[in-house]
Amino acid sequence: MTLAPQNASEPRIVLSAQDVWKSYDDGAIAVLKGVDFAAVEGQTVALCGPSGCGKSTLLHLFGGLDAPDRGRVSVNGAEMTRKSNLVHLLRHEVGFVFQLHNLIPDLTLEENCLIPTVAAGIDRSSAQARLRELTGLTGLSHRLGHRIQKLSGGERQRTALCRALMNRPKILLADEPTGSLDEHTSGAVFDLLLNLAATEGITLVMATHDRGLAGRCDRLLEMHDGRIQEPVSL
Repeated sequence: MTLAPQNASEPRIVLSAQDVWKSYDDGAIAVLKGVDFAAVEGQTVALCGPSGCGKSTLLHLFGGLDAPDRGRVSVNGAEMTRKSNLVHLLRHEVGFVFQLHNLIPDLTLEENCLIPTVAAGIDRSSAQARLRELTGLTGLSHRLGHRIQKLSGGERQRTALCRALMNRPKILLADEPTGSLDEHTSGAVFDLLLNLAATEGITLVMATHDRGLAGRCDRLLEMHDGRIQEPVSL
């Protein structure tokens, strides 16, 4: 897929993949097989498909956590092959929420959330103000001083969402963000995810097995055998 020049009146493409291939074990395990993808500013996109179809791998490429074997991956028009682009991407433009939250259990909620602001060089007063804002929105203000190991599963995932948004990224990648939660907690976390995306004007790309949740996004794309199929009618 070759992306045509954008008209000034059209929504801006902020994430794109063009003929992207990715394999592991020296090519023995082919995961992505010529993926083409584009998401525009402010859009919410759900990627659905069976385990092993390539959903997580594609998100990892967009998040700078891995590199394609060939093809082009771009974020806000910058191709993610140059180290300078990658560092800026990870610190300022993209937030990532994992299924198992990846928080440091022996640190407090506050300490976990402040880690990305230190890497980005954000002054402590601004970081604290942002943390108060996000924990207020997510109902976690009373848990700031609690260690992660003392929080419930839903609280941990809400904390991971706060951490991902600390540096005000305009792109949020979520890999099965509700996959480890019960149905009630899953729905609550997803409501919060969509509300924060709308409030902050974020482009959200989410991998999920839950088609009920996926159907609430602007677009639902099917992935099978390392390729993206045509959009599903909702």
